[in-house]
Amino acid sequence: MDIHPTAIIDKTVELGENVEVGAYAIIKGKVRIGDNTKIGEHAYIQGITEIGKNNKIYPFASIGSDPQDLKYNEEPTKLIIGDNNIFREFVTINRGTVGGQGITKIGNNNLFMAYSHVAHDCDVKNYVILANNATLAGHITVENYAIIGGLSAVHQFCKIGEYAMIAGKTGVAKDIPPFMLASGQRAKLYGPNLIGLRRHGFSEERIKIIRKVYNLLFKRKEGFRETCEMLEREYSNNDDVMKILNFIKNSERGITKG
Repeated sequence: MDIHPTAIIDKTVELGENVEVGAYAIIKGKVRIGDNTKIGEHAYIQGITEIGKNNKIYPFASIGSDPQDLKYNEEPTKLIIGDNNIFREFVTINRGTVGGQGITKIGNNNLFMAYSHVAHDCDVKNYVILANNATLAGHITVENYAIIGGLSAVHQFCKIGEYAMIAGKTGVAKDIPPFMLASGQRAKLYGPNLIGLRRHGFSEERIKIIRKVYNLLFKRKEGFRETCEMLEREYSNNDDVMKILNFIKNSERGITKG
């Protein structure tokens, strides 16, 4: 381990092998940090926080701080972080609250750019990117490979589907279905996330079907429920289409429209 002599680390903290802690970093509480994780100068880690292997936390990041919820009353809530994540400068990640089962979750291989924020009780899956100043309110789920552009904000309890792309300076108030591109002061859908899907190896045939489903669902003003039922019958064996339909079916906040 490489621990700078000015770093402050509680005796309750557990550090794995080859962990690096930079100058003036503070780690306190019931914190566990996995092997090969690097903690930058002036970073602050606290609370009941579990951090996996091979993570990189840049200077001045705040990981595991108290939730910004007026109902929070010092309950022993948690933050759990997986492996291979990058937290850039001034990123803030809050622990959970009792109202959200007491836990905030971060998966694996995610990138949190400078000043991005993940509030209490969020569930960020894998390979997600939050660009600079992107903000997640409480109780948000972000599925695999989603991208949230800079200066964007997502309303509490929203869900962002896998491979979705939210453009910069977008305000998201309702759920964003998988594979879709959203933009606007109040987000609207602008079709499938074509560039993102191609970058991830989606064939043109898969993209063609996703685009057809988008046109049927979001470019028509009537018959939304009937269209969902028709697509479910026609594409019951298509995983991409069923992901979109199941996402819509399970939405609690409602779906962002085109």
